[in-house]
Amino acid sequence: MSLERKDEHDHRGWMQERDLSPIEQGYLMALIWLDKRFRIVDYLELLETMYYRVNLQMPKSHTEQYNLDNKFWYWYPLYSLGAFSTIAYIVAALTGAILGFYYAPSTADGMEETIAYDDVVFIMQDLNFGYFLRSLHRWSAQIMTAAVFLHMLRVYFTGAYKEPREVNWLLGIVLISLTMVFGYTGYLLPWSQLSYWAGQIGVEMALSIPFVGEWVAQLVFGGFSLDASTLQRMYILHVFILPFVVTALIALHIGIVWMQGIAEPH
Repeated sequence: MSLERKDEHDHRGWMQERDLSPIEQGYLMALIWLDKRFRIVDYLELLETMYYRVNLQMPKSHTEQYNLDNKFWYWYPLYSLGAFSTIAYIVAALTGAILGFYYAPSTADGMEETIAYDDVVFIMQDLNFGYFLRSLHRWSAQIMTAAVFLHMLRVYFTGAYKEPREVNWLLGIVLISLTMVFGYTGYLLPWSQLSYWAGQIGVEMALSIPFVGEWVAQLVFGGFSLDASTLQRMYILHVFILPFVVTALIALHIGIVWMQGIAEPH
């Protein structure tokens, strides 16, 4: 009898001794078949080890740390603002991706209606659930901005920015700045009257920067007045650059929190 047949015979005998059901036997035989070819068990053990290591690094809540199971007033709602802003960001990203199917960053010279504005009107008035979808995207973005701002205030007033968490504090400053840029670029995409004049204010603010103001205005807005290149730049920033940068920084930010734990006031 070959070694493989002997192993299969041993496995069947082991399953029969334990009186396993046909479903359990089929599952184990499939696992054994896959393990011989793809080392499934080794990878499952590796994933299990990674899970427990990550779980050990997860920060404990105040209630868990001090065994306050019956003291519900020790739960701090302000310590959920970071997770709350992350959830709002995910909702905004998903709804924004869906909105992208119905929006084109195209504009015409002057102040008349443009393709971009017509697309927004179509989403709000004619697309099924379009009004709900755009409202969900807008409100999740606003909630994210407010949650990030309150999260930064909580970190500052509880002293959680001090050593050894100063790197994560700096990351938070970068993230709240990028959140503002996210909101501004998205505000310009409908290319309405409010969007147009908000963009013009941005041009004037860029021009007010000493020495490099004109260069910044040309780079970010495509010139000293708004045109089609301005809308295209805002769209590229909002859809193709900021999401990847912000997602990477959020992942790094959360990873550092896992390693260091949450700094709670005692």
